Amino acid sequence: MHFELVSPERILFSGEVEAVLLPATEGDITVMPGHEPTITTLKAGFVVATDHKNHGERVLVRGGFAEINAAGVTVLAERATPVEELTPEKIDREITELETRRDGSDDDASRRGYDEMIGQLNEARETLKF
Repeated sequence: MHFELVSPERILFSGEVEAVLLPATEGDITVMPGHEPTITTLKAGFVVATDHKNHGERVLVRGGFAEINAAGVTVLAERATPVEELTPEKIDREITELETRRDGSDDDASRRGYDEMIGQLNEARETLKF
C-alpha cells in the first residue's frame, strides 16, 4: 500500500509499505492493506512504516491527522522528525516549548492536553535511550 508522511516543512516519506503503526489519540493503530477507511487524530509518538523486506522507518510526530483509505495511508503531521535527526536537545526544546504554552494557558483542558504531550515526549525520549 502507499504511505505518505508530510510535515509543514517537507515530505518525510512517500512510498510503498507493508504496514504502518500510528500513534492515534484513541490508541495505537496498525494499518495493513485492506484496512477499514478511517480518519484519526495523532498524539505525540512514533509513526513506524515497514516495507516488504521488514525494514522500518521511524518518525517522531507531534500531533496531526491520518487518513486511511483504499489507496493507502496519508499522515499530515503538525511536527515530524525522523529518528536519525533526533537529539536529546531537540526533544528537550519541544518539552520546554510545551511547558511554556501550558503555563501560559488558563484553560484546564488545554493544560491537560499539554501535560499529555509532555508525557508522550518524555516516553519517546526514554524509548530512544539517549
